[in-house]
Amino acid sequence: MPAEDARGHTEPMVRDAVSAPDATGRPRRVTRRFPLFTRDTARPEGGGRAAPGGAPAPARQWPLLTVVGLVALGLLITALDEFRAGTLIIGLALLGGAVLRWLLPDVGMLAVRSRFTDIATYGVLGLAIVLLALMIQPDPLLKLPFLKDILHFTLTK
Repeated sequence: MPAEDARGHTEPMVRDAVSAPDATGRPRRVTRRFPLFTRDTARPEGGGRAAPGGAPAPARQWPLLTVVGLVALGLLITALDEFRAGTLIIGLALLGGAVLRWLLPDVGMLAVRSRFTDIATYGVLGLAIVLLALMIQPDPLLKLPFLKDILHFTLTK
């Protein structure tokens, strides 16, 4: 038989399957199923702390600070007229972020989305930047002959 609360709401009786109250104050049923509609956002998979809670804030976020620090170093080197070296450092920093996201269970704020999405994003962007840095003119370290043919085909009539 349904139970009635002080406001006159009736709810089915659920044995030992009640959790914290919802926004209206009524106990809700506990289930392991995902909700049909998402009403809130969840933390990313690896969004926990990378160091114990008692550690100072920078120590808890060392994976993110490592990647951001290397990118900043790469930008500084790029600004000092070493374009190829600076962009290589930026690309390698992003690839390092992908590796950290893959290997470590908790990477702090380096985790933005799911593990797969973060690894794919950091990896693809890092690889693209490294490849472009290797093809910088003059005297590219990586020469792809089909790129010249594509450029010739698109610019000539």
